[in-house]
Amino acid sequence: MHIDFNASERSSLGVEMELEIVDLATRELRSAASEVLAAMGRGHPGGEHPRAKHELFESTVEIITGVCATVAEARADLESTLGTLGDLCAPRGLALMCSGTHPFTHWATQQVSPNPRYHQLVEEMQWLARRLQIFGIHVHVGVRSAEKAIAIANGLVGYLPHLLAMSASSPYWMGQDTGLASSRSKVFEGLPMAGLPHQLADWGEFERFMTTLVRSKAITSIREVWWDVRPHPDFGTVELRVCDGLPRMSEVASVAALTQCLVEWMDTAYDAGHPVTAPSAWVVRENKWKAARYGMEAEIIVDEHGNLRPLRAEVTTLVHDLAPVARRLGCADELAHARALLDEGPSYARQRALVAAGGGLGDVVDALIEELRTDRPVGPRPVVVG
Repeated sequence: MHIDFNASERSSLGVEMELEIVDLATRELRSAASEVLAAMGRGHPGGEHPRAKHELFESTVEIITGVCATVAEARADLESTLGTLGDLCAPRGLALMCSGTHPFTHWATQQVSPNPRYHQLVEEMQWLARRLQIFGIHVHVGVRSAEKAIAIANGLVGYLPHLLAMSASSPYWMGQDTGLASSRSKVFEGLPMAGLPHQLADWGEFERFMTTLVRSKAITSIREVWWDVRPHPDFGTVELRVCDGLPRMSEVASVAALTQCLVEWMDTAYDAGHPVTAPSAWVVRENKWKAARYGMEAEIIVDEHGNLRPLRAEVTTLVHDLAPVARRLGCADELAHARALLDEGPSYARQRALVAAGGGLGDVVDALIEELRTDRPVGPRPVVVG
């Protein structure tokens, strides 16, 4: 099967943000996406807003950017759509938030969106799909050739723990503290085509692999391959999908900046004949688990001998090393914000600090709503280790 790769302008950017619709009276998720999206779509072709769409469940709206040149442009695009969406939610007694999971709503209560594709997914995957009450941030970065897309996707695998730990925001699942920084990542891995990607040698191997999956009826289209990082042939991008939903727009911008800088850095290395290679599969798998379990307090494996280094130190070094790239791309401030995130604690730590101070999970929901609205951390400051 031949798969066309629609090459994009180098390091162009697109961001997708899955938002939770919350009932302000109960703090539970509310199945209101069809109602809100219909209101948003009035006056647009086909009654559909170009920047907002359904996701699997009726309690979710995904907002998307157009093709952007900078992180600041992508953030402004998202904030414009978020403002429109929020104005429609407020009179309905609804609010929006963004985190990897809702702290206590049970997945079995969720209504599937009307799109036949989602109903087909639930029919095929059953319990695995029914549990997918999870929310993430996806970042697309443009590349100019299919071969580069494979090489860069391979290289990004080594940085999945960094991005997962920075974004981890799902310590709670159905009213319980899971003990994880990111329970979302483990729920999503239940799908057969989700999680860590296969390391592929070139675009030809990608085409052959997709052909085998379709022929064996493992998938019906390549849209059903939900790897943590993947080439996206239609958009001409490498798509990063590992991140939990992020409560604050400054955090979304920081993760987008880190992703854009990594792709640009790898693109340059590829042109110089030095493509970035990924660690061994066992290292990648173990490091992702460490990031999901411990978040920024993880110690990750840094070589094939099993030597460890604090992930916090690894992120600090990475942000420093990518600073010249960020200046070229116009996202120096957004990349530098990653240091502030380390100091104030990622979302999973802020949520737990609120509960440790005597708050309940309803208070966690209120804090997440307020963080999205104000872009400021809410509640007591977490204790930072290391």
